[in-house]
This record gives sequence, C-alpha cells and structure tokens, in this order.
Amino acid sequence: MSLALDRHGWLQRQRKVSRARSPNQDARPAGSQAVLLVIHNISLPPGVFGGTEVADLFLNRLDYGTHPWLECLRDLRVSAHFFVRRDGSIMQFVATDQRAWHAGVSRFEGRERCNDFSIGVEMEGTDTRAYTDAQYQTLADLTAVLRVRHALKAVRGHEHIAPGRKTDPGPSFDWGRYGYDAGWFRRQLPPV
Repeated sequence: MSLALDRHGWLQRQRKVSRARSPNQDARPAGSQAVLLVIHNISLPPGVFGGTEVADLFLNRLDYGTHPWLECLRDLRVSAHFFVRRDGSIMQFVATDQRAWHAGVSRFEGRERCNDFSIGVEMEGTDTRAYTDAQYQTLADLTAVLRVRHALKAVRGHEHIAPGRKTDPGPSFDWGRYGYDAGWFRRQLPPV
C-alpha cells in the first residue's frame, strides 16, 4: 500500500484508507511536535473484531445497549490518529498535526502527557491474540510515511508509557515482526 499524508496530516484516501473526524481531539501545545509513535490494541466488545464499535467509540456515537460490557465506556471520550483493522485497512480519526486523546496518564523520557507529542495507532486486536500479516505490513507502511512527515525518534507500546495501568499492545504483538524494538528504530525502512 502506497501511503502519503497531505499538508494537514491526513492520509490521502485510497481503497484501504478511510477517514472519519473524531470530536475527541484538539491542538497540540504550542511548539510541541510528534516525536513518539504509540501502539495500542482495541476490540469492542473485547475479543470481537470487524464491527463498527471502535469507530463509534471514537466518534462519540457508540450504542451502549448492544452489549453489556460497553456500558463501562459510557463517559469515555477517546480517539486515536489511526485504527488498523485485521485486514490491514486503515481508518484515520485525527490529523497527525493535531492531538488525539489516546495515551491518557502517561510518561516518556521524563515527559508527562504523551498525547501532546505522540501519534497513536490502534491495532484491532487483544493482548493475547496474534495480529495479522496484513496489520504488520500496514503498520510498517504507515510508520514509514509518518517518519517522512514527523521527527519520530521512538516507538512504544501503551504498556511502556503507562506501565501498571495499560497492557497493550500486549505479548501477542511481535516487535521484531513489525521491524522495530519497543524502544528505538532498529532498521531503516525503505523510502516512501
């Protein structure tokens, strides 16, 4: 998949890329730029893939009555920049120049509030279920295009920036297969 960001930080639309603007976003603090890529996982209800619930959560239109577990999300206002589905398709909810609300209480290299200086990617999955080949390929392609636009210096899991509070992307995420370790970029990706 050949990806490119426009001047505002939106992926150009193509067959496997869609967008829906989340209201759960705001401007990054003055002078702040994205230097960290944060990998998450999500499935709603837990362990259920392919539905509209994740997008609906990020768009504040989740129908809490469709499953009893969803009720615990009622007052949550969250988003991510990107959601990578099991088939490798991407939904974008927030432009990369804006702040998405994905990291919560978090810390990276002594800096609090990782939302201020990060880009969040949600992988459709769970801590314990293997991710798909298509997801790893899409994530690598997305990382490459983000590195062209932003001065990313590290990639972390949500579990690394919010230890004890978060566990994603979990032990089922294979950092070596993605091509990066949990800290620093291990290899140079081919040019976009």
